[in-house]
Amino acid sequence: MDTKITSNANTASRAVRDTITLTGITAQGFHGVFEEERRNGQPFVVDLVLHADLQPAGISDDLTKTAHYGILAEQVTAIITGDPLNLIEALAERIAEAVLSSFETVDAVEVTVHKPQAPITVPFGDVAVTIRRSRA
Repeated sequence: MDTKITSNANTASRAVRDTITLTGITAQGFHGVFEEERRNGQPFVVDLVLHADLQPAGISDDLTKTAHYGILAEQVTAIITGDPLNLIEALAERIAEAVLSSFETVDAVEVTVHKPQAPITVPFGDVAVTIRRSRA
């Protein structure tokens, strides 16, 4: 007996999304407003949550129907190590734009950029920003 599986992601409201989560992408960047940050650099850590309908990939077992997370990690690393920015908010925007422009199957993305060695004069564990961007 054949069983047909349906997904809430196929409903007209598309309120329920499947997700791909990629955490801990770490690279040395030169972002910050202070000269020493741009000169010496520091590690930046990026976490991503991609929202997409993953049912077509799951049914077909076809990589082209999802986001290739190996390529995604390489793109994020290139952005972290690329042109310096003043703010981690701008770094997050750049990453979100790249995800949405590179992967047509992704409807929305959440990007968290951590700056664990930010030049803060009191003890702290981490500083991070999280943005969520979706297709217009």
